Amino acid sequence: MLAKRIISVLTINDGVLYRTKLFKPDYRYTANFVDSWSIDEIIILDITRNREIKQKRIFYRFLEKFSENCFVPLTVGGWIKSIHDVRDLMKIGADKVSVNTEAYESPNLLTTISEKYGTQALVISVDTKLVNKKYKVVINQGKTLTNKNPFEWAKLCEKKGAGEILINSVEKDGWLQGYDLNLLRKVKLEVNIPVIGLGGCGNWQHMYEAFDSAKIDAVATQNIFHFTEQSIKSAKSFLKGKNIVIRDC
Repeated sequence: MLAKRIISVLTINDGVLYRTKLFKPDYRYTANFVDSWSIDEIIILDITRNREIKQKRIFYRFLEKFSENCFVPLTVGGWIKSIHDVRDLMKIGADKVSVNTEAYESPNLLTTISEKYGTQALVISVDTKLVNKKYKVVINQGKTLTNKNPFEWAKLCEKKGAGEILINSVEKDGWLQGYDLNLLRKVKLEVNIPVIGLGGCGNWQHMYEAFDSAKIDAVATQNIFHFTEQSIKSAKSFLKGKNIVIRDC
């Protein structure tokens, strides 16, 4: 059995680490953060609202510096518009890229990326909202509601070359009250590639529920208070005590 993964998600706004709530920058972290955690992987998302050349360069400088001391797989997303953006991120230090809005607007980009770098390098980020008791995909940093449901969209992305699905609930973002287990469970049943759950994690029990109930492959959290060497060890110890197969620190 493959070990489950715990993933840290860092959201970067104008080169600065922020926590988000309901997809909006909520709290700015001014202290330096540690990048040598006992974490399995790291996802860095550029959530800068005004994306101009200046902001792009700021993010690239941040990423270049971060990747120098990052010794776990690193996925990078945000504002990826072309294969050229993917090439630049890979040169700077990304092991994988996460594509969201552009995947929806230009699905063939997924095939282009997977053919050049392999499916293992392509993560599709799917943001969702619950509208009239039905799940809908949202794009443009949660601002644009589409008519697609995330289950059909995840299946299509898999066919186009995605190697993993990162599924995120907008309503759960930043509330620390637990993942949307129903959403995660349904996505996992629709695809044959790994599913990463994001949005709502507030404690180790929430991670256990996502693994045990939804059967997903990895849990992700943005809560910066979890990002210390000791707390990741604590999470893994808790999950092992619940008989979840988890990677050692």
